[in-house]
Amino acid sequence: MKSESLVKVWDLPLRFFHWLLVAGFSVAYLTEDELLPLHVWAGYLVLMLLIFRLIWGFIGNENSRFSNFLCSPATSFNYLKDLVQLKSKRYLGHNPAGTAMIVLLLVSLLATVISGFAVYGADQGVGPLAVLAGSKFEELLEEMHEFFANFTLFLVIVHILGVIVESFFHRENLAKAMVHGTKRSDQD
Repeated sequence: MKSESLVKVWDLPLRFFHWLLVAGFSVAYLTEDELLPLHVWAGYLVLMLLIFRLIWGFIGNENSRFSNFLCSPATSFNYLKDLVQLKSKRYLGHNPAGTAMIVLLLVSLLATVISGFAVYGADQGVGPLAVLAGSKFEELLEEMHEFFANFTLFLVIVHILGVIVESFFHRENLAKAMVHGTKRSDQD
């Protein structure tokens, strides 16, 4: 049996971002109108986290930087094709399917936050988009916000399923790696 050496992959700021984002989105999704102040503050938290991730994508550690993992949609598709054929390459950092999911989640979360601020401005006349107070598009804005929130939830479910499949296929616990930040250094 060969000995496994571990290497630090996910730095503390990225892991903190990830789990705070899970918490912020969960709180926002579960509170909606019933606890509007909490819902709104969770939305602000998600926005601040998205801004942090954008910045960290340029100045973070090697595996956090966009320049080290962004790839074309074709590369992501080919990776998924290889995964289905049980011949996908193991990546120490983000794999191409994970890259596509990161981009989709960040864009969908941003659309959710912006549409939420638009609804808040149109309905309550407050927040960064208070200029929309009394807007005749309030109902459309609410539909957009609900669509993006539900689409984000769908992406989260696909992400979790992808983590499970990838963990099984490459025999490593990716969720645990996002807690302690390390993965085995050997490639298969």
